[in-house]
Amino acid sequence: MHIVDRRLNASGKSLANRQRFLRRAKTLVRQAVRNSSKDRSIKDLDQGGEVSIPLDGVREPRLRRSSQGGVREGLFPGNKRFVEGDTIPRDPSGGGRRGNEGAEDGSGEDDFRFVLSREEYLDLFFDDLELPDLAKKKLATAESVSLTRAGYSTAGSPANMSLTRTMRNSLSRRIALRRPKGEEVREIEAEVEALAASGLDPDRLAVLEAELARLRERTRRVSFVDPIDIRYRRFNPVPKPVAQAVMFCLMDTSASMTEHMKDLAKRFFSLLYIFLRRRYKNVDIVFIRHTHEAREVDEDTFFSSPETGGTVVSSALDEMMRVAAARYPAADWNIYTAQASDGDNSSGDTERTATTLRDGVLPLCQYFAYLEVGRENETPHMGFVQRQTELWRTYEAVAKSGSDFAMCKVRHRAEIYPVFRKLFERKERGARSEPARGASA
Repeated sequence: MHIVDRRLNASGKSLANRQRFLRRAKTLVRQAVRNSSKDRSIKDLDQGGEVSIPLDGVREPRLRRSSQGGVREGLFPGNKRFVEGDTIPRDPSGGGRRGNEGAEDGSGEDDFRFVLSREEYLDLFFDDLELPDLAKKKLATAESVSLTRAGYSTAGSPANMSLTRTMRNSLSRRIALRRPKGEEVREIEAEVEALAASGLDPDRLAVLEAELARLRERTRRVSFVDPIDIRYRRFNPVPKPVAQAVMFCLMDTSASMTEHMKDLAKRFFSLLYIFLRRRYKNVDIVFIRHTHEAREVDEDTFFSSPETGGTVVSSALDEMMRVAAARYPAADWNIYTAQASDGDNSSGDTERTATTLRDGVLPLCQYFAYLEVGRENETPHMGFVQRQTELWRTYEAVAKSGSDFAMCKVRHRAEIYPVFRKLFERKERGARSEPARGASA
């Protein structure tokens, strides 16, 4: 049987068609979503909107007759210039090309544009991203429960009724109460009908009729399924082991950070914030701003405060360790750190920063990601190697120890999302890839 929906405007048909289109053109749509991040303001990073993909990506396959090969016959209108057997010269202007390539005015076709909802946009934006090595688990007391089978009960929801247990109870009760079997009743009925039709042995007929009445009465009294037979599956809530994680966001807001650098850092942390809120329920985010001193701040202050000053990187690491010791014991929490800076640091703080990072911060962390932001026009001169910042050299030396430490550089908006994806790309289960140490985007 084939069912064909021929309704002109069926309810819900457009939604199914839309989802089918997104699945078919997922690669192109995902790339368009990722490319759109560099042109959006920080406030609009998590909003849906209009994206465009090439028309070639939305054309459906179709069968057509090949323009080459085979034997063809055709009827063409006559002309005054050529006769049968003449060779037609090629157009010197290059005509004859198909589509818009041969258009003299260079005209073409617009890209296919459509609007994505916020949910669709974020699902495509953060596809295949995760926090690496999310392993430490504990029994949480809030909303982290799973339902576990806990036997049967005599009351419950019809959806939880156990048919097998109910029929087993019914069968046991019928056997115990000696409910007549259906075959036995049908045999007596057939014999009564035969004797009644023949008119022979009326005494035997009277005995069978009395027995049949007794069996029918007993069948009526002992029902096939009784309310006392019914059993429902019972479930008990059990605390579920969940992975708890905390992300420490450390941002340099010193005077050496230009507005362009701060914009790059804020874009990175905005993506990280949206990603964590979108994908995880049990992840805390701690915001720490630092100049020559560091302090924990709320979300609004972290992204909008104009505070500035000198640069002492170790102050941010010390503040992170203080907060972790007070609220996030390493035995129960997966601790992650993301730091953004221009690479400048006080000359007298270099050794302390390296020691604190190597001996204090990295042993606590599952993963440490360092993002160095640079000036937009920062390019090495011909024949010269690009100068490494003091903080980059310090962190690069620590990263060689084999810790889960990743380093990347960005200079333009367009580089933020590729670097973010590189830092939090989903790894294959059972195989850990090497962290992006010393990488530069």
